[in-house]
Amino acid sequence: MLLLELLSEIVKIDDVLFIVKSEGATSEVRSPLSIRQKEKWITMGENDGPAHMHVDSELIRSAEFVKEEKPERTSFSVRFYNKDGDRVLAAFFTKMYDDSKTLVSSREKMYDDLNQKFSSKINF
Repeated sequence: MLLLELLSEIVKIDDVLFIVKSEGATSEVRSPLSIRQKEKWITMGENDGPAHMHVDSELIRSAEFVKEEKPERTSFSVRFYNKDGDRVLAAFFTKMYDDSKTLVSSREKMYDDLNQKFSSKINF
C-alpha cells in the first residue's frame, strides 16, 4: 500500500512528468492523473484516455528521491526500481525554475515535504 500511497501523492501534483523506459521505447505522461488499484495493478490515468499506464505493484521493490546536480540547475525526481535495481519508472518534477532560472521555493518545498513524509529511500 505504501507504493500506491506515494504514487497517489505524486499524481496530484501539477507538472510531474512520469517516464517509463524500456530498451526500445520511452513513454512520457504528464500529471495530474487519476489513480486506482485493482489487485496488483495500479492504473495511472484513464483507461479510455489518450495516455495512461499500468504499474505492476509486485515488481516495484524500491523508490528513491533524487536531487541531481546539473550544470545550470538541479533535477528533482522520484525513481522506482525493480528487484534487480533497474529503474522502471521515474517521476520528474518539472517547472522547478522560473524564467530567470531561479528555483521556485514553493515547488522545492513541495518536493522536500514529500521526501520528508516518505523518506529518501523506500523499500516496498
